[in-house]
Order: sequence, then C-alpha cells, then structure tokens
Amino acid sequence: MKASIVLLVPFAWRNLWRRPRRTLLSLFSIALVVAILVFMLSFQLSVYASMKQNTLRIYDGYAQIQPKGFLADPTLDRTIAHPAMLLRQVPRIDGVRAAAPRVNAFAILSNGGRSYGAAVIGVDPQEERKVSSIAATIRHGRYLMPGDVNSIVLGDMLARNLGVSAGQSVTLLGEARDGSVAADVLQVAGVFHSAIPELDRSILEMPLRRAQDDFAMAGGVNTIVIGGRSLAEVNDALPGLRRIAASQGAVVLGWSELEPALRDAIALDISIGALLYATLVAVVAFIILNTLLMSVLERTREFGTLMAVGMRPDLIGRMVWIELLSLAAAGCLVGFAVGAAVTLKLEQVGVVLSGVGELFARFGVPPRIYPALTPASALIGPAALLAAIALGGLVPYLRVRRLTAASAMRAT
Repeated sequence: MKASIVLLVPFAWRNLWRRPRRTLLSLFSIALVVAILVFMLSFQLSVYASMKQNTLRIYDGYAQIQPKGFLADPTLDRTIAHPAMLLRQVPRIDGVRAAAPRVNAFAILSNGGRSYGAAVIGVDPQEERKVSSIAATIRHGRYLMPGDVNSIVLGDMLARNLGVSAGQSVTLLGEARDGSVAADVLQVAGVFHSAIPELDRSILEMPLRRAQDDFAMAGGVNTIVIGGRSLAEVNDALPGLRRIAASQGAVVLGWSELEPALRDAIALDISIGALLYATLVAVVAFIILNTLLMSVLERTREFGTLMAVGMRPDLIGRMVWIELLSLAAAGCLVGFAVGAAVTLKLEQVGVVLSGVGELFARFGVPPRIYPALTPASALIGPAALLAAIALGGLVPYLRVRRLTAASAMRAT
C-alpha cells in the first residue's frame, strides 16, 4: 500500500497543474489564510505575554506567598509571623530571583481638610525594586531608599486628591493589628504614575520597618512577593515554593489567582479568537473542497477510462486525495514562509497600537508590541488548515470509490 501511494504522488502533482489557473488561485487562498494565522497568532500570544508580564511586574509580582485566607480576607490578623526563614530559602529555588516582604494595611490619609482612604504597603525598598516596576514610574521626587525612615511614595491620582507633592507631609490614621491606633506623620518622597488608575488612586508605599511599627506587626508580614527572570521560570518554581511555604502554614498563589480579571479577559479573548480562526479555516477548507469536487465531476469519464484499463477505484480515490493534500501542503508551506517572514520583521521593529494605547495601558500592554514567532504560533494555523482540508478530502475520495467503470464512462 505504501509503495502504491508513493507512486501516486507524482501523478497527483502533475494532475494539479493541468488547470494551472485554478491551482494557483487555490494555492493563493491557502497561503494567504496561513500567513494571516501565523502572524495573528504570533501577535496575539505576544499581547497576552505583555499583558501578564507588565501587569504583574507593576505590583503583584509573578507569585506571592500569603497566609491562608488572606486573598479573600486581607486583614492584619492574617500574617506570616516569622518570615526570615522564607526570605532566606525562597531565593535559592531555581527560577526565583527575589522575595520581597510586604505589610498590607488600610488607613485614612489627611492633608489639611482633605482625607482619603488608601492601601498602605510597607516594603523593603531594595527588594521591592526586584519584583515591582513602581520605582521606574516615579514622575516627581524619588523612590524609597534603604535608609529612609518616614518617607513614602504614592500614586499621582492619590497625591492630586490629597493636594500634596514631593517634599510635603501627610497624616496617616488607621487601626493596628492589636486594635490600637496607627497614627503617623509621613513625608512624600515621590509620586508615581503606573498608568493603572486603581493603583494610582489608592496605593501608598512606606518603609517596611516603619509600617511594622505603626501597625503593631511584631516583625510579621502579610505577603512575600516573588520575582524572577520570567513568568515561565517562576511558574516552574511553584511546586518548590509551595513545599517551603507549607512549613510556615502559608500558601503560594500564581499569577492567575492574583489577577483573576486578567486571566478571564485572556481566556475570553482566546475563545473569541479561536472561533474566528476556526470560521476562517472552515470557509477556506470548504472553498478548496468545492473546487476539488468540481474537478472530480469534470474528470469522471477519465476515471472511468482508468478503471476500464484495470486501475482500482480506491487507488483513484487515493490519487484525488493526494492531489488535495499536495495542494494544501504547498499552500501551507508558502503561507508559513510569508507569515514567518512578516512576523520576524515586525519582531524587530514592533507594531504601534495607535489610537488604543491608552486603553491597552490599563492592562499593562505597552504602546508598541513585538510579535514573537513561537512553535505554537507557527504551527497551529497551518496544522489546523491542513487537517481540515485533509478531512474534507475524504468526501471526494469516497465519491470516487463508489464509481464503476460503466457508470463513469456514461457520465457527461
């Protein structure tokens, strides 16, 4: 059987070029769709990677160690009482480059007659720079430094609401872990702009030790933020992190648990994109199949002649199916080459998202996206179209197998 199929390949390829215009139009249709699929999947996956990478790098980190139940009920009572051991062990895990402790509290900030609620985050300035990009978004003043005692940085929207700028003071009033009053006067060292309104209007960062003293944390922390060279490396390190965290009665949360809205948005977009791509593949597959069926009808008498001289119907059907596969393979190869070339070119210069940059910035997407050609983006589109055409090719194959020499010779 294998030998007969191999012998049919040159005959099938020759038959395709008996109608060169029809073949070229079919090749062009397949190649165009494959090129679009390769580029769009590369672009789409790069957008997702940028959304995750940039959003997580701004504040959440690639993963977090938290007390059980803290995500659902972030109160000061839920603490990691002895974080020193975790802070020593976590960076030793492959893929983890940093572990930044935080105190997470809530307080009222006041300046004169203005008062606003805010999330107060106590951070270690040196470690925080490794897991968060807020230090790089300072618009006025500077970020926290290791020697700071009562300095703070806050979002530009919060600073505008309070009417303060770098160098001025704000009053903090909240409730400490032990039920006492947390009160302090802090000086604004810098104002940041993360481009995410929820952070810019509600986040204040202060030195970790000062936050622990103000909120009576007794050396404890609420979260340990994990950083690494890439999100993929940290994801691979999650099993090791969970083993270490379990020794302290804590849990490890990955990016999808920290950012469920982002996870759901990506999942929804993938579903819509998959539906559109599947529709495009199906339409092209039906067009090519219709073309082949017309060819089969035109060649019915020819098939009858072949059967009359001894060629079996199943071999003729295989030849027709190989014609379709050859056409699809050639089109996919050309489309892959074009799509890959365009993607690799734009991988160097990027694609500017003009007109929607501000909207995308809310999801941490930069104004210029660099599509990345990956095995998934390069192969999914061509493989799906080739499989759809191959499956559709069973229809003319079965039609030809049912022919008899007599009925085929009488066809008009």
